[in-house]
Amino acid sequence: MSTSSSDKIEAGDPATDPHSTAGRGAPPRGTRRRLSRTLGPRSFGPVNWLGLWSLYLKEVRRFWNVATQTVAAPVITTLLFLAIFTLALGRSVETVHGIPFAQFLAPGLIMMSMVQNSFANTSSSLVISKIQGNIIDVLMPPINSTEFVTAYAAAGMTRGIVVGLSVGIVMAFFVPVEIAHLWAVVFFAAAASMMLASIGMIAGIWADKFDHMAAITNFVITPFAFLSGTFYSIERLPAPFYEIAHFNPFFYMIDGFRYGFIGQSDTSPWLGVGVMVMMNAILLTVAWRMVERGWKLKA
Repeated sequence: MSTSSSDKIEAGDPATDPHSTAGRGAPPRGTRRRLSRTLGPRSFGPVNWLGLWSLYLKEVRRFWNVATQTVAAPVITTLLFLAIFTLALGRSVETVHGIPFAQFLAPGLIMMSMVQNSFANTSSSLVISKIQGNIIDVLMPPINSTEFVTAYAAAGMTRGIVVGLSVGIVMAFFVPVEIAHLWAVVFFAAAASMMLASIGMIAGIWADKFDHMAAITNFVITPFAFLSGTFYSIERLPAPFYEIAHFNPFFYMIDGFRYGFIGQSDTSPWLGVGVMVMMNAILLTVAWRMVERGWKLKA
């Protein structure tokens, strides 16, 4: 029996072929091509900006979600230091370099709070991730060592600057805070926060438990911060402690930061700029090398 051309069944035609899958849940060819491009491997170019930004936001949100502990608490602690030193030494040491003692002390206290919190942000994050076993969630995504180090260091620097701004704003209600050289305030705040964030990264990778971090904090960070002219001018130190103080990198960041406020320093602020640039370059390189090798990060 002959059939007309209109009665012929064409294979693959959803209107005539009962075995065709088209129209029964299968997407059209154009949609399938778009899905394959969307779900396939992504090309990030030389820098994975999305991954870098996501890791940075993760670290910032980690401390911001507990701002009472990470921001408000350092403000209260610094104000207590200010009250104790001004009440205990305010009459015996009225001026330093012709500056009222409280006004001389304020920049050192602000810097101390910044560096302690920058260090704590990166070190605690890495140690907690290693102990809990979720460091793999950071190592598995397509983020290279440079992006890893940049994100963690930038987040630590952010916390330090946020704490420093908060302390400075609150302290301004009790102590006259004037800025003599804005560039010095901005540079040394950023450089010091970056330096301690890098040290925190190195310590966090090295440490296997919280006891190791406590040892670094108690025997390295706190002594270097307290013995760097935070509460005094190193010109009052006798030999050889005056000479030894110049080998402490913390001295240069505090002295340069104080120079930005009161316009006076114990050494050249440009020497401090050089020391900070050199220290950050060395520490970031060490941190990058540790991440690149996967030392104490990868099994």
